Amino acid sequence: MDAHQSVLSSEAISALVINSDGVFIDCTYGRGGHSKLILEQLSERGRLIVIDKDLAAIEDAQQKLGDDGRVTIVHGSFRDIAEAANQAVVEKVDGILIDLGVSSPQLDQADRGFSFNHDGPLDMRMDQSQGQKVSDWLATAAERDIRIVLKKYGEEKFAKRIAAKIVVAREIADIETTHQLVSLIEEAIPFREPHKHPATRSFQALRIFINDELQDLETCLDSTVPLLAPLGRLVVISFHSLEDRIVKRFMRLKARGEPLPSRLPIRDDQIKRYLKLLGKPIRPSDEEVRENRRSRSSIMRVAEKI
Repeated sequence: MDAHQSVLSSEAISALVINSDGVFIDCTYGRGGHSKLILEQLSERGRLIVIDKDLAAIEDAQQKLGDDGRVTIVHGSFRDIAEAANQAVVEKVDGILIDLGVSSPQLDQADRGFSFNHDGPLDMRMDQSQGQKVSDWLATAAERDIRIVLKKYGEEKFAKRIAAKIVVAREIADIETTHQLVSLIEEAIPFREPHKHPATRSFQALRIFINDELQDLETCLDSTVPLLAPLGRLVVISFHSLEDRIVKRFMRLKARGEPLPSRLPIRDDQIKRYLKLLGKPIRPSDEEVRENRRSRSSIMRVAEKI
């Protein structure tokens, strides 16, 4: 049994799959929880494209879905969603699901370096076939750059103290493991927030930065509207405020239409709008949070192509 529990599963699939013969994209396959549920709703004529940066996730998809003729599996970032659709010989899709964040197997596997609870190499790359490890970046980054990353992507109040501690420590020994970094953060932070590990914000920040997650998200969102067929659905599940802010801003902009000069004589019906917001943001139920603590910060937004 997979350790990973997909968040807001029933809510996401209910919002996403409105046509059993349609074409859908799961932008972040993970361990296939959402993909499995999507396929259960599709007919033999339906199609599913699954994308993931993580080679372990792609291997899992090949094992579970490789024999299903309805499925196309693509290794890569969801920022290249249009290219993935082209690879599947698809021009328009009926639904796009983006489930952001880190999967449980990534967090629980010590050698991936995502978790401050398990000691392992300080890696954090979603795609281990390319890119720079966090340990390599910390070895050479300027103190100012480390501080900016921790502040910008982790909203870490003690970013300056942590960055200074890292720079001093690396002169003595390379920072190569998660527990080395955790110890430095704990020493740098003067007090702990209740119910929050002191390394939470820093690990989030470094993961987002090293994987270029926010830029990937913005690029992906920009590609969704041209790819969606009329009445096609965009469903996005976020796990922290930085992601959700980007999703919220994007959906509102596409629903309101491009901003125009306030005194321009134009009627409301002449404004070009691309999306319609569907319902209010959805959060996990108390029962889901009890069963899966990692779902507690999730929020889902849904929009429909006009």
